[in-house]
Amino acid sequence: MVRVGIVGIGFMGMIHYLAYQKVRGAKVTAICSRDERKLSGDWRGIKGNFGPPGAKMDLGPIARYADWRELIRDPQVDLVDVCLPPALHAEVAVAALKAGKHVLVEKPIALETVEAQRMVRAAREAERLLLIAQVLPFNPEYAFAYDAVTSGRYGKLLGGHFKRVISDATWIKDVYDPKTVGGPVVDLHIHDAHFIRLLCGMPKSVFSTGRVEEGTVRFVNSQFLFDDGGPSVTASSGVINQQGRSYTHAFEIYLERATLLFDFAVLDGEAPLHAPLTVLTRDGKVKQPKLSAADGFVAELSEAARCVKAGRASPLLSGELACDALKLCHKQIDSVKSGRIVKV
Repeated sequence: MVRVGIVGIGFMGMIHYLAYQKVRGAKVTAICSRDERKLSGDWRGIKGNFGPPGAKMDLGPIARYADWRELIRDPQVDLVDVCLPPALHAEVAVAALKAGKHVLVEKPIALETVEAQRMVRAAREAERLLLIAQVLPFNPEYAFAYDAVTSGRYGKLLGGHFKRVISDATWIKDVYDPKTVGGPVVDLHIHDAHFIRLLCGMPKSVFSTGRVEEGTVRFVNSQFLFDDGGPSVTASSGVINQQGRSYTHAFEIYLERATLLFDFAVLDGEAPLHAPLTVLTRDGKVKQPKLSAADGFVAELSEAARCVKAGRASPLLSGELACDALKLCHKQIDSVKSGRIVKV
């Protein structure tokens, strides 16, 4: 049994806590928050743009800490799950690794590439796992796309377009602060930057345009430029003041013998599926494959638990991969602000 200590009980800390209840081979044995109400189990003030609202939790025998330094010293914790604001990820992760714990960090891995690289080095030196919770490859539609591309089932990857747009994120304090949360590119678009890197490898350069407010890029349209013969890939992501549509993500992925389509949105608090995953094949057929019913967060945390039990790294939760995704985000920000193609 992998014993988990969650550091940070905000929206994602709650989402992880709920998901662990469904993960075989893992259990939450400790939590950390500076908020006494949350330590008592009153999570009703937690809000997000998906998932259930905050509620009262029966924490039972779970150990409760106000200081993360105490949690990482707890001998009843094998895996420290860091769900703090991104500016704190590197400090807590490195300390936990040095204390002999395996570490799972909610995306983004860090705010700056140099900090992300420091985390990867610390894991290597401590001979412990650093796992980055990039959930997208575990969502059923994206898992299908990943398998379709990597298996070669429909031939070579030709290109694709990815979309991720949210309403004004009023539930996240400092969401537009690049030094605390990272802004929409690092906090939101990093999902697609990670998935593009996973499917396509690292591009040689990027060209991005976007909307900048108060020094922060809030919306970005990007082209990912690969070597000759590489895929043609674009993405649109960011925040638009459209509170009636709190969230949407979508993709079109072009392969030699098929096109994969998917479009999902939350409208007026509900979750209508605009277009379920659809495969358009070269012979003219239109198919909607049966997908796994697994929750992406449960699948992600199950993978983390398996890795800790086996003492092996995960190709989907890799710290190095997360470093590359963060680097791509910063290159896109640089391109928006400079108006130029930026080498990766």
